Amino acid sequence: MIIRNIAAIVSGMDEEYPYHIIRGINKFAKDNFLNVSYFAAYGNIAGTNGSDIGELSIYNLPEFSKFDGAILITNTFANPELRESIINKVKAANIPTIIFENRDHEEFYDISIDNYSVMRRLVEHLIKVHDVRVFNFVSGPLTNPEALDRFNAFKDVLSENGIDLDENRIFYGGFKSYDGIRAADDFINSGLELPDAFVCANDSMALSLMSKLQRMGYKIPDDVIITGFDHTFNARNSSPVLTTVRRPLYHSGFQACSLLLDLINGEERPHHTLLDAEPVFTESCGCKQEESPDIIEFKMNTYERIERTYTSVHMLNRLIAGLSSASSLEECVLAMIQMLKMLDCEKFSLCLISDWEDTYHSLSFDDEAYYSEFMTAPLIWDNENVKYMANFPSRQLMPEPLTTGGNINYFLPLNFGGRCLGYIVMTNSDFPIYSLLCHTMTMNISYAIEHVSKFNFLDPLCKIYNRNGFVQNAEPLYRDCIADKSPITVGFVDLDDLKTINDTYGHKEGDFAIKSIAEAIDASCGDKNVCGRFGGDEFVIFGKGDDFGDKFKKDLLDRISDINLKSGKPYKLSASIGFITTVPSRSDAMIDLIQRADTKMYEIKKERHKNR
Repeated sequence: MIIRNIAAIVSGMDEEYPYHIIRGINKFAKDNFLNVSYFAAYGNIAGTNGSDIGELSIYNLPEFSKFDGAILITNTFANPELRESIINKVKAANIPTIIFENRDHEEFYDISIDNYSVMRRLVEHLIKVHDVRVFNFVSGPLTNPEALDRFNAFKDVLSENGIDLDENRIFYGGFKSYDGIRAADDFINSGLELPDAFVCANDSMALSLMSKLQRMGYKIPDDVIITGFDHTFNARNSSPVLTTVRRPLYHSGFQACSLLLDLINGEERPHHTLLDAEPVFTESCGCKQEESPDIIEFKMNTYERIERTYTSVHMLNRLIAGLSSASSLEECVLAMIQMLKMLDCEKFSLCLISDWEDTYHSLSFDDEAYYSEFMTAPLIWDNENVKYMANFPSRQLMPEPLTTGGNINYFLPLNFGGRCLGYIVMTNSDFPIYSLLCHTMTMNISYAIEHVSKFNFLDPLCKIYNRNGFVQNAEPLYRDCIADKSPITVGFVDLDDLKTINDTYGHKEGDFAIKSIAEAIDASCGDKNVCGRFGGDEFVIFGKGDDFGDKFKKDLLDRISDINLKSGKPYKLSASIGFITTVPSRSDAMIDLIQRADTKMYEIKKERHKNR
């Protein structure tokens, strides 16, 4: 049997819209022995760009030409540049592709609903049946075609009915549930009177908005009407039940995968598939509920969600406890193994960039490459069998390629801020799509890896930065001096006669000498400057200002003198110190300044030996 491999691109799998589509895709894939690999990030979790840069690197991992086809749920992306970047890469791969809610690319086959028409019907109902005249609108990201169609339909219906659109009553959201809370806060802070209705571009925002207003004492729909879009499980079972738009999400995912397989097999299919969608007028707008809820199904689904949540929280608490005390990658792996014993996951791979320990080398979104040529897999969990792989090509994606069909893989990023550390792969587990805690899990693993990598920043003997730690921490100071056009002083310190101390008194005394000089350098450096051990008996210092060098030298020599006075050692510590002070420009490399200070120090050291 030929095994087909499909790449799927999505953002924010913890929202109910992609969840149902993914379930439909997975059902068809398993029934037809297709392997589907999802590449997914969450994005905008902190409301800033910094964390996103590291997360979004996951979309640069797949080489699409190695797949038989692709499914793009790119309507879940708020960032238009990222969306177009992914689309262009898939086009270049020239593979059969299904895209959701986007007719702008004739190379692709799309599955859509008529967002504009169905939103028109919903808003017209509010005006004609419920006499709504004052509207607030909570939009999705208008760079998203679906969000734009819904917004345009809303505006057009208001205009056709002689209702003025007040810009102050529009909240521009991003389809996330917390945007509904932000929209409520924005309205409260606006000082405007309560509208007749809040029209929301999806259910997630509508439900969180409704919950916030209810906590404030507003009654829905007596005080204000609220509507959504998507007919999700939570919308169908909210109180009051949400007026919304029913769309066949599960069916659309199933059909997308079926259509893609036909295209891969060379069969002709229409370029555009339009699925039915219809408004569901129910309690939150003041209408009677159309259908009686299936109480047994509701209780079963609710029970399952509660049990999964309890299990996930317990599992995550154990993981966090284990990771928080980890001081090595091995200890992090042990904590993850304990988690995996509680998680329904057939296979789990922890994949790190080859130089993950040197985190100042970690790749950022601005780099030409996002992942190193080779990855390391310190943990491969395969049906409770644990192993590791020292390195494997990042183009291979998984440490151990799949040899069977019907597998569902989730590739999730590991990053610390803008730094890409690697990714995890979860195979044949629903945890990434059903649990809101999956993102919490990946963040905690990322933070733990970053934490243990910092142990590689410190010199174990001196407890000050080693070469890697110095470069990472000196770079911001160096960039500040370039930006401010302010002078920087670079110093190089060499411990004198270390070989003589080692040969005469032993390496234990040599270690004492190195530690003592390091402590004196650290104390003389001050909190706002940076020092580190570059190796052996050599130390480097960065200090801001043209007067730093003289002050540092005086403080250091005074401290060395004090050590010699109090230590009672049969030898005297001394050090050669060389400095350069300059106003760096963007063309100056930091390492060049260090080498110049090193040269200056050796000139001084040579002169001192000559004078002796």
